[in-house]
Parts: sequence; structure tokens; C-alpha cells
Amino acid sequence: MPTITAEQVLALAPDSSSAQAGRKLAAAKHWKSMGRDGAGLWGECLGSALYQVRVDLSSLSVKCSCPSRKFPCKHGIGLLLLAAEGAVPEDQQPEWMASWMAKRAATKEAPKTVTPDQPVAGAAAPDAQAQVEAAKRAAAKRVEKRQRLMTAGLDGLDLWLSDLMRNGLGGLEARGASFWESQAARMVDAQAPGVANRLRRMAGIPGASEDWPERLLAELGKLALLSHAWQRLDALDPPLRDTVRQAMGWNLSTVEVDTRGELVSDRWAVLGQWVDDSGERIRVQRTWLLGERSQRSAVIMQFATAYAPFAEVYPPGSVLVADLRFWPGAYPQRAYAFDGPGSAPPRLLEEGLGMRSARLPGHERINGLLRVYAEGLARDPWLDRLGCALRDVIPTLTPDGGWFLLDTADDALPLAGNGHWRLLALSGGRPIDLMAEWNGETLLPLGAVADGAYIPLMEAR
Repeated sequence: MPTITAEQVLALAPDSSSAQAGRKLAAAKHWKSMGRDGAGLWGECLGSALYQVRVDLSSLSVKCSCPSRKFPCKHGIGLLLLAAEGAVPEDQQPEWMASWMAKRAATKEAPKTVTPDQPVAGAAAPDAQAQVEAAKRAAAKRVEKRQRLMTAGLDGLDLWLSDLMRNGLGGLEARGASFWESQAARMVDAQAPGVANRLRRMAGIPGASEDWPERLLAELGKLALLSHAWQRLDALDPPLRDTVRQAMGWNLSTVEVDTRGELVSDRWAVLGQWVDDSGERIRVQRTWLLGERSQRSAVIMQFATAYAPFAEVYPPGSVLVADLRFWPGAYPQRAYAFDGPGSAPPRLLEEGLGMRSARLPGHERINGLLRVYAEGLARDPWLDRLGCALRDVIPTLTPDGGWFLLDTADDALPLAGNGHWRLLALSGGRPIDLMAEWNGETLLPLGAVADGAYIPLMEAR
């Protein structure tokens, strides 16, 4: 089975209470039977009832018969912790485990949904062709309608930006979030959610720092540039056209991504992940990966309702062998693990980031990260974040309470947030390798390698 540490298991927990409850169940006395083989991990946990816990080791997906709405539940975390300790013996799968694994395998091998270009099974060819043509015409009308709405919405946004510039930025810190939310709501009505999200993020800039007018002006400039790019969308190169559409909030279908997206095969280091649950009903998980040979940065974005599990599991600190399919664009970063025709199924390697003799893929100097980020901005002016790994860096606390990261050349970058005491303790004043997310201003720590072990940083969650 893939090597997984207790820290990685606890990083999969949906919250701290689930992690604590899972620790309590990581003892053999709570389990009636346990077993593992090369494909799966299973056990029956004794609680208020006898709960059957199943784990698919190819993806670390957990299924439990308990009524918990958290994924993975405390029983799954407890079983994984026992496996991390080497306390689960090898055995043959029981029937209830084998049938679950068979269903998962059948689902993976099921044919994909029929696309408009394929004939409909069981229907006469002329009728099927007519249905396809009708579907294409309806889709074209929907696209045209949305483009008109977005263009009209951006016309109004341009007037709003002009008024804002004419009146000046002074006093914006006293306007409150409602000033930005009202304009964001108009962009939602115009079916441009990407623009709405940018406006909402701007609400936190006025008054947040001494240089807030400069920071706000830069974000407003990106917004104006996006509006102007949309107005001349047809004149842009196809990759930049895709970037503009996605920045506006126009999502591509899976068929479009498969057709036009770049496929990159590599060993991918799972740098770390964090979950944004600020939405009312939807949680978003970002998992950052870095290619060993390609040195490509990739982010896998997953969406789930409040209590639903994410479809795939990517333990921070693991190494994934996979073909990643990237969304088309001027500087592609978003990707997913492709498991289609001619592609080997994604798999986690037994070796983790902290268990390898070779150095991690990453930057030796901070200047290397800044150069890559500058190249990305030159191709995609709306680039918000970049996953990265920095080697031999030292976390430092300044006398005024600021947290920074120093490299071997004494160049420094500020860390996002406060209270990075655990990171400082891991370092002990010595160089470590850090995985982080860079947004152009601050580094958000995701994980670190110290003394040959990968440690997920829970602050990132």
C-alpha cells in the first residue's frame, strides 16, 4: 500500500474534532476485524453499532456504514492511522469489501456520457442527427445570450470604474463592504461571476495597510484590463481568449478540456492543500502539485457541498504518478488527473516527499520563484496565485512581529498570517524545504520537509 504518515492522515480530516476522534479510535481494541491487501484496507469498528469501514488504497477514498455526514469520518481516520502505524495485518478481502471494490472498478470503466457528436443508441439515424442539430442550435443561443449579458454588464462596470477614478479613492475605507457588494451583485446578474469575485476581494483592501491605495489601484487596473480584453475577444490569440473567458467566470465543459487541454505526464509532488469553506453551500479544495521533470505547477480544484466528500483524495506530502490534463489558457495551471483511453490510471507511489533521497523539485532562491511568477504574469495578467516549493529557507520572526522567509542569499518574502510558531519549531533555525502558495504579495505555507519527514501545516486549512 502507499506509504502514508499519521500527519498526512490527520491532514485529510475535515475538522479538528474529527481528527481528535480518529486518534481515539486508532487502537486495536476498538476493532473487531481489520485487514489489508495491495488494493484495499478494511475493518469493522465497534461503537454504538458495528460499522464497516472500507478504503480504496489507489485513491485513499473512504466508505463507512456509519451515519456521519463528515468525510472521511472518525472511523476512517482511525483505520488509516492504524495502517500508518503498520498495525493492520495482510488478509483476504471479505465479501462486503470485495463487492464495494468491484462496484468502484465498474464505475471507473463505465462508458462516458454520450456527446452531441455521437449517435444516440436505439434511435433512428435521422432522428438522432436532428436531435444533435437542435441541441447545437440551442447551445449556440444560450452562448449568444450570455455574451450579450456579460457585455452589457461590463459596459456598466466601465462607467462605475470611470466614476470611481474621477471621484478618487479617498474615503473608500469608510464605505464598507456594501459598496463593493452592490456592484458584485450586478456582475452576478450579468453572468460574470469571476468579475464579481474580484470585486468582493477588493472590499478587504481599503484601510488594510498603509499602501492600500496602490494595491487597490493595481486590482482596479486588472479589472479594467479584463473588461477591455473582453470587448476585443475575437482579436486575441486563442490561449489568451480562453484565459479571458475563465477570468470572467466562463467554465469549460469536460469535453472542451479533453479536446483542447494539454496533457502532461510526470511524477507530481503533492505540495499541500487548503479548503475554502467561506461559501454558504459549497466548499472548494485547492491541491497544489509540482512536476518533477516538467517543473510545472498545477492546481486541482474540487468542489463539494457542505458535508459531501471530495471525489478524489490527494494526501499532502505524497507523490502521484499521473497524466494531468490542463485547462487551456495562456498560462495553464488548473488541471485534473486524466484517466482516459491510452492513459495509465493515476497512482500514489509508496515514497513520500520526505522519504526520498533526491531533492524535492523547487527553487533554490527566492529570485527563481519571482522570475517564474513574472513570466506567468506576462502571459496571464490575471494570475492570482502560484504553487511553489522553496529549498533551504529559514522562517524568521522580526522584532516588530512580522513573519518572513529567508533564503541562502538573505532575500526575504513575507508569510501570510500570523502565528507560524510550528513552522519555526520545525526549522529550529536551520534551513528546511517549504511548500507554499504565492499570491504576488505573501507566501501561504502548505507543508514543510524537516529531518526527512513531510509535515502538513494545518494553518493552511
